[in-house]
Amino acid sequence: MTGTILQGQNFIDGGWRTGAVGFETRNPSDLDEVVGAYSKVGAAEVDEAMAAATRALPGWRSFNMQARADLLRKAGDLLMARAIEIGALLSREEGKTLPEGIGEANRAGQCFHYFAAEVVRAQGEWYNSMRDGHNVIVTREPVGVVAAITPWNFPIALPAWKVAGALAFGNTVVLKPSSFVPGCAVLLARILEDVGLPQGVFNLVIGDGRATGDVMIDRAQAVTFTGGTETGRAVLRKAAETMTKAQLELGGKNAFVILDDADLDLAIETAANAAWVQTGQRCTATERLIVTRGVHDQVVERLAAKAQGYRIGHALDADTQIGPVANEKQFAENLAFVETGLREGAELVAGGVAVERRTRGYYMTPALFARSTEAMHINHHESFGPILSVIAVDDLDQAIDVANGTELALSSGIATTSLHSAEKFRRESKAGMVMVNTPTAGLEYHVPLGGRSPSGFGPRESGASSAEFFTESKTSYINHGVN
Repeated sequence: MTGTILQGQNFIDGGWRTGAVGFETRNPSDLDEVVGAYSKVGAAEVDEAMAAATRALPGWRSFNMQARADLLRKAGDLLMARAIEIGALLSREEGKTLPEGIGEANRAGQCFHYFAAEVVRAQGEWYNSMRDGHNVIVTREPVGVVAAITPWNFPIALPAWKVAGALAFGNTVVLKPSSFVPGCAVLLARILEDVGLPQGVFNLVIGDGRATGDVMIDRAQAVTFTGGTETGRAVLRKAAETMTKAQLELGGKNAFVILDDADLDLAIETAANAAWVQTGQRCTATERLIVTRGVHDQVVERLAAKAQGYRIGHALDADTQIGPVANEKQFAENLAFVETGLREGAELVAGGVAVERRTRGYYMTPALFARSTEAMHINHHESFGPILSVIAVDDLDQAIDVANGTELALSSGIATTSLHSAEKFRRESKAGMVMVNTPTAGLEYHVPLGGRSPSGFGPRESGASSAEFFTESKTSYINHGVN
């Protein structure tokens, strides 16, 4: 895929549609390279996509379960067979290193394989009734047409687990990817077309966020959204107007605690991975490092050396460890965030500056702040970049208080060799996910993903919990004593 310009369109009711407004995407590693040429559709075309999904719903919800599982399995097979091609496009359009891009493409395939198996897993429960001659059956039915709205930081994995989950439970889908990185979603649409998904079951629209999203939410029975917390609040307000079922996976200001008794080699590697790998562009990335005073200075010194040692470069270069920031808007916000930390009085001990490489791109060095305080802006607001700040604390109790000191409650972690401390932290952390001696980022597709409000809203994503969102339960009371 290197050097090829992907010609992208919109997929509506089984056909490819060119929108009225054309645009290009450029490689954040090389701003002189055009990656894709796409077009945005307007409200009328989005409405057509929603109508197509509505028409296709009865047929798909009654589609033979083995045949449905086979289609999802084939889609997963194709995603994995084409992982190098998809990963290269992802790396060129979003800026992940090539191994990360290929890994994400494989993860997308694994998600389809997982949900292919979910299709044939028994859904429903049978109960004895309190009344003679009766029984009670609880079944799950598709929620309906699902509007899926995905961000730019995981342009194939996020669409995959939303779309695969929705389709597995008999729903139809309209997907709106981020206009920063629509290429992988276009390839996903082509794969679903290739495997023979019935017309209208899956639709892809590329459009402006608010206008496109409003039409989708108005016509859908459910909306699944991943993105920033403020945008999530707007989605929730819009969904409330029509009582559309909502699933929101939103921002995080994730804390990782290092105690005096931690294995420091493991703790340093874990914190650095979670904070800076993938350019910090993960909602579960560590942004606050809370360190007890006995090891504080050593942790700061070693992390500063770690930050300075990363090889920053073009996403497709074999020796690159951290690629560019994904887009100009995020790049400017990252640099402004660093400036805010300096104005607040935090000490920038490493990185946080724009750098030049062999090609013109959005390159910055991983930032490490020391001597920051809990009250600072940089310790309460999500940066969504490779920016880590260190807060010194006296003990585990204070560390837990500081970790819980922001309204965002997505992911948290602790490095310790004490089972007692690990369990105390696990119980008292308010985050939706807790990691012990492992990075706050790096999730698995077979278990629930999500945080407490305002880091999330509604049923959790991924794994068995997906059924809670993508289905509605029906309780049936049956009098079988009637002749």
